This record gives sequence, C-alpha cells and structure tokens, in this order.
Amino acid sequence: MIKQMYLRALIWLNGKSKSASVRLTRLTGKSQVPLHPKHLVTIEENLPWYVDYIEPGMKVLDIGCGQGVHSIRAAHQGALVVGIDYNWRNLEISQTLGAADTLDSLTFMMGNVEEPFPFHDNIFDLVLMLDVIEHLHQRTRTLHEVHRVLKSEGILLLAAPNRDTKWKRHLRAAGLPSETDPDHKVEYVWPELQDELAQGGFVASDKPLPIVYDTPWAGLIDLVGGFSLDLYKRLARWKVLKVQANPQETSGWRVVCRRIEL
Repeated sequence: MIKQMYLRALIWLNGKSKSASVRLTRLTGKSQVPLHPKHLVTIEENLPWYVDYIEPGMKVLDIGCGQGVHSIRAAHQGALVVGIDYNWRNLEISQTLGAADTLDSLTFMMGNVEEPFPFHDNIFDLVLMLDVIEHLHQRTRTLHEVHRVLKSEGILLLAAPNRDTKWKRHLRAAGLPSETDPDHKVEYVWPELQDELAQGGFVASDKPLPIVYDTPWAGLIDLVGGFSLDLYKRLARWKVLKVQANPQETSGWRVVCRRIEL
C-alpha cells in the first residue's frame, strides 16, 4: 500500500511538473508563448531527426501540428508546409510563432485528423505524424488518409510511444496506469505498431530509432527546463545517451515509413 501511494504521488508529480514547465518557459522569459522546454534546446545527439528528410520545395503535411514547432522547422528547410490541428489554442500559438519567423511557405489550419483530410490525392511529398497516433481512436482511418494524400514515392515520418519499458512494467505490476499521457488511447510494443502501420498502408523502411530513456523522473526533468535551459540540456543529453546504451528502454520510436499497396 505504501509503495502504491508513493508511485501514485510520483505519477501525479510528473504530470503536474510537465504542465508547469510549459507555463514556466513563458513566465521566466524563455519563450514568448507557453512552450515545452524540449522545443527550446538542441543537443548534438538529438537534433530534430526529421529535418534530414526535408528538401527545399517539398510539400509537407504536419498532422496534429500542435504549437507548430515541427512545421516551422520544416518550413525553414525550404518546404511548403501545412500544419493541421484540432486545438484552436495550440493553433493560436503556432500562428504567433510562425508570424515571428515571417515564413510565407507555412499555413496552419484547424481540422480533425480522424476525419477525411481536405486535400486532393497524391499531393504531399512527406507527412509528419509526431507523437500523434497514440492520441487517436480512428488510427487506421487516419493512416489511410495519409496514404491517400501522399505521393507514391512519399514518406511518412512517425513517432509513437513504447509501453514495454521497465518503468511502465513496474507501474502495471503495482496496479497503476502506465501511459505516458492520460490522453493516450494506445501505447505499443514494436510488432503491434508494425501491424497497425501495415493496416494503414505503410511499412517501416528501416529499424526504428529510439528517442530518449524512459525515466520515472521525466516530468521533474521537464520542470527543471522551466527554470534552467542549461541544466535541462544536460539532463536531456543524459536521457539520449542512456537510451543509446539501453535501446529497449526507449520512451518510443522514430520510424521512417514508405507506402505499400492496400
């Protein structure tokens, strides 16, 4: 009972710390809008991985773009980018950040990505779907829409959470929820993610890449970023180096996907 109470308190503290870190980046002047500290630092071992796949002139769709950070980075690579999200508050922030960068090649729009996309067939060269699929009920329907709007040689860049880490197994053994985010509708083991991608018309082009080490202190590390980006950067580097030594303990995977015939 004492152990379960301790774990419940840690889950609560991590959740509160993560949300507090977003508010703190603005309150402490690190960002003009509330923004997660991970979007404010760059470490050599964990550069935005998707930028290597984006070339000038590409048409890019960012599904569930949130606050638009990935869309803006893609636009800086010379791509023509559309970011779509259902949350108008996030879109307000994305518009503010995009306007600050004066990017003419960037458009944000509101939309439910579990419904048919408002785009013609075969028009995008690349689709970003980063930390989105786990929030959806109609995941296969969304993947089918991605398949439809992608050109035949286009690629899907996906990030999705791993449920089979030591920390998450520890939580489940104690009878507690193990999802990284209470809004997650699903978390995966790798074969399950492969199966779901195949149902949607995609296959991984290569082995998945680990993201960061899944630590019980993830929320508190985020909170540190609200106060000190330098210290947060060191802790973020530790999480990356730790997962490189223990890839099975990754918080999730980054996957490059190509289309297959449905």
